[in-house]
Amino acid sequence: MDFIFMLTRDDQTIEDCLDVFDIIRETGVRHIGFKDIGVERDTIAALNEEIKSLEAVSYMEVVSTTSEACLNSARAALEVGVDRLLGGTDIEQTLEILQGSGIAYYPFPGRPQGHPTCLHGGPADIAADCRRAEALGCAGVDLLAYRAADAEPLDLIRSARDALSGELIVAGSIDTPEQIHALAAAGVDAFTIGTAAFDGSFSPRKGSLRSQLRDILTACA
Repeated sequence: MDFIFMLTRDDQTIEDCLDVFDIIRETGVRHIGFKDIGVERDTIAALNEEIKSLEAVSYMEVVSTTSEACLNSARAALEVGVDRLLGGTDIEQTLEILQGSGIAYYPFPGRPQGHPTCLHGGPADIAADCRRAEALGCAGVDLLAYRAADAEPLDLIRSARDALSGELIVAGSIDTPEQIHALAAAGVDAFTIGTAAFDGSFSPRKGSLRSQLRDILTACA
């Protein structure tokens, strides 16, 4: 199971995202992402170049709340050249924008609303959306399981896993080793952590970002 380190706090890319790469190099994190808001396009492009310099996989997650803004974010992902685009629900138009680029797309199943995002929909809704996304050509889905409003997170995860043959990424509000172990047991392929690393809440008795990242990697080993 892969750990995707999101250079984000409170669902926005951190302004000093380019300043943490020495720490990332030391810890060996090789899946790194950012959100489509919080910094300017030039910073996102420079950030993607830094990720590539580590021979790591780059991710951009869409948290914009309107359809047009999400599609503009897909165009930005295409321009920047990320490896994987996460989020959004307008699958057909997003795939049309990404066509031929080699960028793998992982939409949100369910009904994400607001910012920070809250996920609506039960297990049956999630399963149906997963099957539809895969049928349309998506590489998998980006499930906001721990932002769920209508169901238990693990019920949504199991439902998504049963419905998918592709990759299942779980994003949002993951901040304990126990959650990571539960994700692995449920067959999740990758998960994201951002805020819990930067604010030190994953390992509350340790003070450095380096320690947080190492403990997250240990938890998913």
